[in-house]
Amino acid sequence: MKKKSNVVKYNKWGYIFLIPFVVTYLIFSLIPLVTTFYNSFFECYQSGLNQIGPNFVGLENFKKLLSTPDIWIYAKNTIIMWIMGFVPQIIVSLVLAAWFSDPSLRLKGQRFFKTVIYLPNLIMASAFAMLFFTLFSTTGPINDILLNLGIITERYDFIGHVWSTRTLIAFMNFIMWFGNTTILLMAGMMGIDPALFEAAQVDGAKPGQIFFQITLPLLRPILVYTLITSLIGGLQMFDVPQILTNQTGNPSRSCMTLIMYLNRHLLSKNYGMGGALSVILFIITGILSIIVYKITDKKD
Repeated sequence: MKKKSNVVKYNKWGYIFLIPFVVTYLIFSLIPLVTTFYNSFFECYQSGLNQIGPNFVGLENFKKLLSTPDIWIYAKNTIIMWIMGFVPQIIVSLVLAAWFSDPSLRLKGQRFFKTVIYLPNLIMASAFAMLFFTLFSTTGPINDILLNLGIITERYDFIGHVWSTRTLIAFMNFIMWFGNTTILLMAGMMGIDPALFEAAQVDGAKPGQIFFQITLPLLRPILVYTLITSLIGGLQMFDVPQILTNQTGNPSRSCMTLIMYLNRHLLSKNYGMGGALSVILFIITGILSIIVYKITDKKD
């Protein structure tokens, strides 16, 4: 009986330490989530100086959103720019993680390089966007360098063309996140039993065979985690294209993302449409995450 009371007393302190997290989650996550779902069923917007609503309209906000082509255009833009940034990110991260975790290479200065590649992840995305906006403007240093080298004969408007703007946004996302992905993959590789690699080498396996037949299959859980979290982050892409395109998503709305579209509704105080778009984005994220998990969760 005394032992049981000691256990209960010990568990009590665990619950006490959980209180700050629970309170924070309730205030900043759960309550806003429920409120967003609630607002999505109401007509609530500002017309001039007059506030219309809230009036219950059921699923009308969802019907309006899904019947307009804008949401599909912005969803396509978001997915394209995410893929453009994620593909090189995962490739470069896998190569770097393999190098850093391979003891036979005996690379010097590993700590320095690990720190350098992770540093961009600590810089605010808005600062990155402002830096690239200045560098790649028509009067910026990149145009000056290209002109002086004779690569171009006149200044090129990087932010005025569809694919150059998309490439810049994807490149910034790649720079900011490949270091974090490298650290995750490297931790996974270092957790693999070295005896497996030694046995493969004894059997005459080449480095490429070891990587594709042993390393990648055992890294599958971390790769799936990286893919899903990157997908969620990609669908929430906002700050970089917002600043780089000066909130317009131009040229020709080719860089307007779903969250930028949501931000427009919130700025105009159209909380009903904003809530509906948030719910749709939540559902899309959940469906895509489940699909990715099911496709990659192969049991050998």
